[in-house]
Amino acid sequence: MDYVNVKGARVPALGLGTWKLSGAHCADIVREGLAMGYRHVDTAQAYGNEEEVGVALAGSGVGRDEIFLTTKVWYERIGNGELQRSIDESLKALAEVKAAGKALHVGVSNFPVALLREAVEQHGADLLCDQVEYHPFLSQRPVLEFLRSHDMMLTAYSPIAQGEVATHPVLTRIGANHGKSGVQVTLRWLIDQPNVAAIPKAGDRKHLQSNLEIFDFSLSDEERAEIDGLLGNRRLINPGWAPHWDAA
Repeated sequence: MDYVNVKGARVPALGLGTWKLSGAHCADIVREGLAMGYRHVDTAQAYGNEEEVGVALAGSGVGRDEIFLTTKVWYERIGNGELQRSIDESLKALAEVKAAGKALHVGVSNFPVALLREAVEQHGADLLCDQVEYHPFLSQRPVLEFLRSHDMMLTAYSPIAQGEVATHPVLTRIGANHGKSGVQVTLRWLIDQPNVAAIPKAGDRKHLQSNLEIFDFSLSDEERAEIDGLLGNRRLINPGWAPHWDAA
């Protein structure tokens, strides 16, 4: 396993996303993932599966101090008001959670540079990461530059572009050079980048194992540059409450 080291945290660069996993199936996947060696698990209130993830962790036999667990509070439930009108209260709420020992680190999700700058530079928020959509078809260069300059990390959700990378000709061709898939090439490309972790979802044992099999090969500089050349502004997740995104 590779790790991202920021602000004293040692975060496994490859995690297990649980979006759209529910019920006993979610608990089984998380439990199986932990048995395979996953030590970074991502959930959220909005996913409706925090309880199942907790059950899996508790019954896994893996020490809680070995697992980097992330959950996310829905933006309307932070502080005493909506995030858009109450960033001071929201950031204070996050700081209090950390100070109370209920979280070792706090971060944000879907923050473009403007919101990151407001949080960190204007309000002094001590944030570890920003979780955003990031894959070979969506550049996050402005966000990455800000995060790296402030010793923060980016956690890539939808890192395989909802499966699109599996059939992209450039990615599959590069994969063929290494006996790997387009998905594996994409995950390797992501975690090769400084301060970047990825949390692909896996719904079965086959994909859990496949996602883990990215640590026995390396991409060449030429291959990484070719993947970089795919970067554009293909955002797959853009809900109505989204902020004003940074230009690619």
